[in-house]
Amino acid sequence: MRLATWNVNSIRARVVRTVDFAVRENIDVLAMQEIKCKPEQFPYEAFEEAGYHVEAHGLNQWNGVAIASRSPITEVEHAFPDMPGFLKGHEGPDAPQEARALGATIDGVKVWSLYVPNGRGLDDPHFTYKLHWLEALRAYTQRTLAAQPDLPLALLGDFNIAPTDADNGDPTVVEGVTTHVSPEERAAFQALLDAGLTDTVRPLVPTGYTYWDYKQLRFPRNEGLRIDFILGSSALADAVVAAEIHRNERKGEIPSDHVPVVVDLELDGDADDNRPMIF
Repeated sequence: MRLATWNVNSIRARVVRTVDFAVRENIDVLAMQEIKCKPEQFPYEAFEEAGYHVEAHGLNQWNGVAIASRSPITEVEHAFPDMPGFLKGHEGPDAPQEARALGATIDGVKVWSLYVPNGRGLDDPHFTYKLHWLEALRAYTQRTLAAQPDLPLALLGDFNIAPTDADNGDPTVVEGVTTHVSPEERAAFQALLDAGLTDTVRPLVPTGYTYWDYKQLRFPRNEGLRIDFILGSSALADAVVAAEIHRNERKGEIPSDHVPVVVDLELDGDADDNRPMIF
């Protein structure tokens, strides 16, 4: 299985690039974030013509997540348990949920496409929301893997955290000043790892970023952040045989500010799959 994640920053604006990438790179499952549309607005036809099933979850022109898969998508969920919501000026447990999580089972793998809240500012209510959201995700992960320790679980998406200094090449992202690198956010990311997940990409791709701001020539200067991840349970991480950050997708016409991240899995039954693997 070839598993990928990509914050596409508007699927309707970048559907041709997205489908072309999926086909060219022989992607089996693509988790997308920031699709910026409702399900009825999603460009399903382009994916279906390329041989993909699609599930999309969006509530308005912001946020939104989707999964495209060559195999059937089952057991679809639009939120993980206890996922908090957010509405500025409306704090509390009854705040409306945003379209930031989409879960499904594909060929025995539990896949989540996740768009973690940005946080906006260290003193912003959105930052508190971000930490609560991550804590609920950690609790869900821990409960799930305690009940099913052999489950191939993949959390893919834009986590809006650069967990180490090596993941931050943007001079404007500074601890104590901005989000994404605060001790609280990094501790929340580490808590996901402590709950039984592994960063499946960094051991195989020791350098590289996944996001570059559109402003101030960040991409030509390679002043980026690594904030897009494929986190896997032990059963999934042990099956990873290759990984890649597709930096060149930041080039060309109307690129997203993020690039795809891909891992190759050798799962039970893959030996009988004669489809070519493109690296």
